[in-house]
Amino acid sequence: MRHFRPVAIAALLTAVAAACSAPSHDAVAKDSATKPGDALAAAVAAPTRTPANVARDKYRHPAETLAFFGVKPGDTVVELWPGAGWYTEILAPLAKTGGGTLYAAAPWDRGLTRVKAKQAADAATYGAVKLAEFPATGAGPKVPDGSADVVLTFRNVHNWRFDGKDNTAEAFKQIFAMLKPGGTLGIVDHRLNESDDSAKEEKSGYMKESSIIGFAEAAGFKLAGKSEINANPKDTKDYPKGVWTLPPTLTEGDANRDTYLAIGESDRMTLKFVKPAS
Repeated sequence: MRHFRPVAIAALLTAVAAACSAPSHDAVAKDSATKPGDALAAAVAAPTRTPANVARDKYRHPAETLAFFGVKPGDTVVELWPGAGWYTEILAPLAKTGGGTLYAAAPWDRGLTRVKAKQAADAATYGAVKLAEFPATGAGPKVPDGSADVVLTFRNVHNWRFDGKDNTAEAFKQIFAMLKPGGTLGIVDHRLNESDDSAKEEKSGYMKESSIIGFAEAAGFKLAGKSEINANPKDTKDYPKGVWTLPPTLTEGDANRDTYLAIGESDRMTLKFVKPAS
């Protein structure tokens, strides 16, 4: 019969206990896969994205932008005025794989036509996206008050202010209402230099950071941070036809096309606001 020293027995028992308590390889892999950064990267890499949209990632930095706004896979996210769905192509897979909820909210229902087309063409990816009216007028369903973790809008605030009627105050009031206490509002928009004449905001598509911060704070938001993720120092912001001179719109067509392509997309502010928790 073989005899073991007490010290050896104690060491053996410690090793067994450690092995039993250590997470399995599968558990570690699962935990890694559900980290927000990994989920964002997977959503950006989704094979369902349009190739032409993927080509714009170098200007729009979606993974970094969404990470800055604190978007997590299980969040209830509202995308305001999604347009052709550039960000929807990322946010829908993120919500689907992470158990979250995505609202696309725009004027009812003309502002949601292209999102509906995506739903019709690919129900597996976009079928669960909820459609809502914004700003809410009663013509369509609204995002329930106090339901959203994050509200996002990309290059839209200038439209709310100068699209025939100044709707900024009402827009920010409604955004504030739809967010949970402590929720986040993320804004990316074309940035006018603070030293420029504010009158340029009306027709250029660019807005000053101070203008947007003022609208948000008037509605009760607190500025939580700024990022230069989407900055572009090449953008001179002095085009007769405004920001739409640059890609992807290229309003001037072939005139100076190479020059504008070399500049790239506009210089953009990236602002994060929070709804106070109390």
